Amino acid sequence: MSFQEKTLKILLSAGFILAFVANVANAAIQPGKPNVDARSYLLMDYDTGQIIMENNADQKLPPASLTKMMTSYIIGDELHKGNLSMDDKVLVSENAWAQNPKLKGGSLMFIEVNKYVRVEDLYRGIIIQSGNDASIAMAEHIAGTEGAFADLMNQYAAKLGMKDTHFENSTGWPAEGHVTTARDLAILARALIRDFPEDYKLYAEREFTYNGIKQANRNGLLGDPTLNVDGLKTGHTEEAGYCLVSSAEKEDMRLISVVMGTDSEAERAAETRKLLNFGFRFYTNIKPFKAGQSLRTARVWKGAEEEVKVGLAQDAGLTLLKSQKDQIQANYTIQSQLMAPIRRGQVVGEVFFKVGDKEIKRMPLVALDNVEEAGFFGRMWDSMKLWFH
Repeated sequence: MSFQEKTLKILLSAGFILAFVANVANAAIQPGKPNVDARSYLLMDYDTGQIIMENNADQKLPPASLTKMMTSYIIGDELHKGNLSMDDKVLVSENAWAQNPKLKGGSLMFIEVNKYVRVEDLYRGIIIQSGNDASIAMAEHIAGTEGAFADLMNQYAAKLGMKDTHFENSTGWPAEGHVTTARDLAILARALIRDFPEDYKLYAEREFTYNGIKQANRNGLLGDPTLNVDGLKTGHTEEAGYCLVSSAEKEDMRLISVVMGTDSEAERAAETRKLLNFGFRFYTNIKPFKAGQSLRTARVWKGAEEEVKVGLAQDAGLTLLKSQKDQIQANYTIQSQLMAPIRRGQVVGEVFFKVGDKEIKRMPLVALDNVEEAGFFGRMWDSMKLWFH
């Protein structure tokens, strides 16, 4: 069905107009982006999912222990489905005990072979201590073998839209074909925060003691008084370099940053700080339209009503430069011949937002009411009008 493009101009109660501002004097000031020394990086707004800044964000790289974000996501999902309990006991296999030579030198929680460990302790050991042994123990408990758990990880990745990710194990230990991207990790981080908000609080814990051994969270930005970082995960192998996925919340805005392939712990923290500071300093979120707000009416053919109100199924959240707040234009496309019956929530077109010539975001335009079919004569009458339309 063909689409007809029109321009929607609406005066918002917040006090600004959605209109293109062509006057150079009013054009938004563009701040210079920081130089980030990393093989790949990305900065995303959590609420809108919009990307503020990126470089090589789709380059497939080894994720090291950032892999454990997916391991913990699956654990969180199993807990919330009721398939696991925090008090469940997990028998530690010899493989999970980390005596396998390939795991020597990796992060450990120091669990003991043939002993039972509570799920809650293993969950914390994965998130806070980045324990390879805890990851394997949980992988075997959930899926039987670590290989079967890796298959499960890949199914979750596909479901979340992580298009360039493939897992071979639960720990992130180097393996051929075990790769992900900065973009996919940002998608996963957003899902962790959104889907399991109570569990996400574990990522802010600074240390964890198990078996008499106290270990600190390796995320050096936790507790930073200027950024309010409350997660997420570090990673390091010789092949991957030093990596860090972080999230911070400031003035009702949450940002997610991904930095991959830096040269040291200090550098991954410094480059992350650059990204977060830049985002909080220059960007903001606005909601020009609310879900269910009637934006206009659309003609309905062969319906009991001739028009239907249309709007958005979700709030229109936009992330943009603070200096661009009054320089937005909203355009839309709408189906030229909408035929009854129409159902509430049915997609009838699209709204897209621009600043100047740059498109910021697109959202589906939906019917806000039901419109039933007209009677026989009403349908015939509209058929005749459509013949000449």
